[in-house]
Amino acid sequence: MASHRIAGRKLSRYKDQRIALLRGLTVELILHERITTTLAKAKETRVVTEKLITHGKKGTLHHRRLALAQVPNKHVVKKVFDDVALRYTDRPGGYTRIIKLGPRQGDAAPMAMIELV
Repeated sequence: MASHRIAGRKLSRYKDQRIALLRGLTVELILHERITTTLAKAKETRVVTEKLITHGKKGTLHHRRLALAQVPNKHVVKKVFDDVALRYTDRPGGYTRIIKLGPRQGDAAPMAMIELV
């Protein structure tokens, strides 16, 4: 049964596990700039990553602390603020691209590649 006005996917995990999963995927995406995962996880990772990059574009101490609260990894936040955000100064959003790859061999889960534009 589909409900209206419910944002986000549960990804068959409890809340703390889901937050940890999305933080981990976001960290890997920022560090490697391209990762392969399932389509649902890619779509959720996009939300977290784009908010993080938007914090980086604003560049204030307040936004750095908000970013650290979102992804508690100083190296990743430093890269976002010093490197990644500078690339997107003229871009009003849409910092990631999701490319569908087809079904996974083992369980036919829809796979996707998410990358920074």
